[in-house]
Amino acid sequence: MSSGVLPESPYELDRATVESFRSLGHTVVRGLASASSVASVKPLIDEATEVRRWDRRPLEERDTYGRAFVQAANVHQHHEDIARFALSARFARVAAELMGVPGVRLYHDQALYKEPGGGFTPWHQDQVYWPLDSDDTITMWMPLVDVPTDVGGMTFVDGTWSKRNLGEHMIGDSSQTFFENLILENEWTSTTYGPFRPGDATFHRGWTLHSAPPNNSSSTRSVLTVIYFADGTRIADADHPARQLDLALWLGGAKPGEIADRNPLLWHESWSG
Repeated sequence: MSSGVLPESPYELDRATVESFRSLGHTVVRGLASASSVASVKPLIDEATEVRRWDRRPLEERDTYGRAFVQAANVHQHHEDIARFALSARFARVAAELMGVPGVRLYHDQALYKEPGGGFTPWHQDQVYWPLDSDDTITMWMPLVDVPTDVGGMTFVDGTWSKRNLGEHMIGDSSQTFFENLILENEWTSTTYGPFRPGDATFHRGWTLHSAPPNNSSSTRSVLTVIYFADGTRIADADHPARQLDLALWLGGAKPGEIADRNPLLWHESWSG
């Protein structure tokens, strides 16, 4: 990264942020990356997103999931500067400290670009896809552009992480209907954060129920996400086609019961700094 190099110095979390995360299952961390470091790497992530995107159909031809965002996985593999940024120990340490675990490994990263006119992201739980035998999983969601209130970030349903799997609902129209009704029936509260500046980040646990509004603006909502799990986590039974796919894609085909140690360790408390 020729300019705006991401600082490797630790980000000092305050106690209130940690306590809020452990209660609600989500939080926001302002200024985790500097504006200059984001500006330096964003063109490369833009390029990687276009090269690696999964769905190339025009927006109007896609289903609800496809209209929610342009999705491109493991963009860090596209360029060493993206890897230096996305796999930063600075980010990983925050993930570990929020969960209260000694270290974290990479599950995978991805770009999620919500285009102008892009649809809403249906209610869902990320971890329904992940064959990991641990609740210590977390996603960092970092906008690479200004995200004003009228565009919006994600909305999180408070405390739902502790209820674990609320149903085998893959993201789509059915998950939206099911969870919308469940939220109303239980009178669950929700939280959203915003507006956002480039380099701000939200973190949420894998079982935290969440959604995002459509993008009715004329600008792309460009976001990098990184998913982490606690070091020492074991592989769970891949007892659903989606979890079987994730096992093959992100966990090197490891077997249930094995420790998920084929994924890179991004930060551990035993490391200096």
